[in-house]
Amino acid sequence: MDIQYMKRALELAEKGAGYTSPNPLVGAVIVKDGRIIGEGYHEVYGSHHAEVNAFKNATENVEGATMYVTLEPCSHYGKTPPCANKIVEKKLKKVVIGLEDPNPLVAGKGIEILRSSGIEVVTGVFEAEGRKLNEIFLKYITTSLPFVILKTAMTLDGKIAAYTGDSKWITNEASREFVHQLRHRVSGIMAGIGTIIADDPMLNTRLKEDKGKDAHRIIVDSSARTPLTARILNMESDANTIIAVSEQADKEKLRLLRDKGADIIVTPQKDGKLDLQYLMKELGKRKIDSILLEGGGTLNYSALEEGIVDKVHAFIAPKIVGGKEAKTPVEGMGKAYIRDAIDVEDIEVSRFGSDVMITGYIRKER
Repeated sequence: MDIQYMKRALELAEKGAGYTSPNPLVGAVIVKDGRIIGEGYHEVYGSHHAEVNAFKNATENVEGATMYVTLEPCSHYGKTPPCANKIVEKKLKKVVIGLEDPNPLVAGKGIEILRSSGIEVVTGVFEAEGRKLNEIFLKYITTSLPFVILKTAMTLDGKIAAYTGDSKWITNEASREFVHQLRHRVSGIMAGIGTIIADDPMLNTRLKEDKGKDAHRIIVDSSARTPLTARILNMESDANTIIAVSEQADKEKLRLLRDKGADIIVTPQKDGKLDLQYLMKELGKRKIDSILLEGGGTLNYSALEEGIVDKVHAFIAPKIVGGKEAKTPVEGMGKAYIRDAIDVEDIEVSRFGSDVMITGYIRKER
């Protein structure tokens, strides 16, 4: 078995990022006599899966060939027919699988179909890489809850804005380009009403080399203070604006927001704030499988306290602004003792010019 083919399948899978939600990212490579004769990946939600695209792109008869695929071939009828059956039909000799599919509709059934048809199956090849590639899908398919990424950008002394509120720009252009790549990958971007009032952001995706895909804009706004003139309500986009409000929000204002095209989610309160866990369940029902949290310190604190955050991208720029009144990435009450701090693990450090980005995962169990 040559691992280079699975590496290639992972590269192909990555090409579907941002377009397959809430389906997984999958790549497939067909090898015969030591040569790649077909490649494919899941390109867009609802269209052919990676295995079928690899068959379509094959340059010769695939009978007796080996397929390298990053995720277990599906075994059920969804938007498309089962890929496992197609592999049997094409008379492949062997299938090498990166990661078994935790989807209850699949969960080993695809592998069973292949093996019961006499096809050799190898699993667990580059499994860790496959899990990271599909971390969004893996959480959503097993919990129906979005995978939440907290993104923040701060100065070297831990400020997200000057004491005047000015925050443009803390990070450099390369860092901001990466953030727009993140926006393209997720299905929702969440911000608080304070950010909307202070900055009037568009929260859309702007990539240099590609238009990219806009994510749904999710605003946490308990009192429905979102201005009707806000850019998030007055822009051309394939994604819509979702506003989470409390039961006490003014009904007439809600009607006006709906008239502007906003989707309103009336959310119960917990400890005087909107119940973010309830909101996550409602967003999951709308097939929003991932959220980039671009909130201020108050919303970030609430999200961390309620345990909805899975991953953190923290940008640090080599600037110092000072000011005891300047905002920080996470505010709120805070922890009384260091021993109660929220731990971030599996740390990676990246460079974007002079900026540094620290990436890690919230430790769910202590």
